[in-house]
Amino acid sequence: MLIASVAPVWALLQPRDYLNSYLLVAMILAAIVGVFVAQPAVNLPAFTSFVVNGQSMFPILFVTIACGAVSGFHSLVSSGTASKQIKNEKNMLPVSFGAMLMESMLAVIALIAVASFASTDAAAEQGLTTPPQIFAGGVSNFLQVVGLPKDVVFTLINLAVSAFALTSLDSVARVGRLSFQELFLDASIKDEDMGPVRKILTNKYFATIITLVLAYLLAKAGYASIWPLFGSANQLLSALALVACAVFLKRTKRKGFMLWVPMVVMIAVTFTALGMTIWQLSAGLIDGTYAWISGMTTMVNGASVLTAWGACLQLVFAVLILALGVVVVIQGIKKLFGKEAAAPVAA
Repeated sequence: MLIASVAPVWALLQPRDYLNSYLLVAMILAAIVGVFVAQPAVNLPAFTSFVVNGQSMFPILFVTIACGAVSGFHSLVSSGTASKQIKNEKNMLPVSFGAMLMESMLAVIALIAVASFASTDAAAEQGLTTPPQIFAGGVSNFLQVVGLPKDVVFTLINLAVSAFALTSLDSVARVGRLSFQELFLDASIKDEDMGPVRKILTNKYFATIITLVLAYLLAKAGYASIWPLFGSANQLLSALALVACAVFLKRTKRKGFMLWVPMVVMIAVTFTALGMTIWQLSAGLIDGTYAWISGMTTMVNGASVLTAWGACLQLVFAVLILALGVVVVIQGIKKLFGKEAAAPVAA
């Protein structure tokens, strides 16, 4: 990821993603055929409570699914990688809209594949424990009806999923590096006039290493633990992207009212989710610290220490993200609904 984050897009990211796209498209087409041929039964129990596994449906449902029609990650990728691979601006609409349709199709297939097991016990009987394995197992079950060998299909689907995850991780690492650098860049200061500290902070290698180290520490808490924070942060980025687009449309004298409803909804959802995440992390750290001081538990195990550091890092990020989000939203709303300053009169 370090190499992929600093190498030119054309040198690694573009050719590899181009080749991986064939894997993904082939996987989706094969899965569609498998679904129609196998016609799997979906017998999942219905949700009968607003609270599921200790989490309320609102707002967790809307940040658990962190990709789709609204996604902050995609807004960043569009500026950091996708825009560098488009020859003509007219191609942006079919590329972006077509990608959204393909991703929606993949989401439907994933739901059918997971729901076809009906319970985690059915997946466990086949030795499937992780989400990628369960997805691959479902698709391989579909294609087994067509006559394809299950083991071969299972391996190929896992390969496609791994390739997709690898390209996504490299893209997000690059976007994280760029975002870190931009925090310390100032358009009014030339590169040669930067101080030594600013030069280090804006160095692409230093920014990449910091980004990957922080990501590693967060990952030690486990993806199931950090997903609410990731989803909240991702969807908050989408809300901020909607704010920025609305302000841009107003400044360019174009209509942007169609963005206001999703903008307000996403702001409400993400601020609520971040507030709940901060509360839960704070309560967990307080309870863990109390138990440690009281001698009810120890933290001599290295994994326990890393987990505690991961929780602390999550809390810091959650507070910073919420604070920055509030600032950006306030400034954006002021620009959106405030009166524009009169243009200066030429002497």
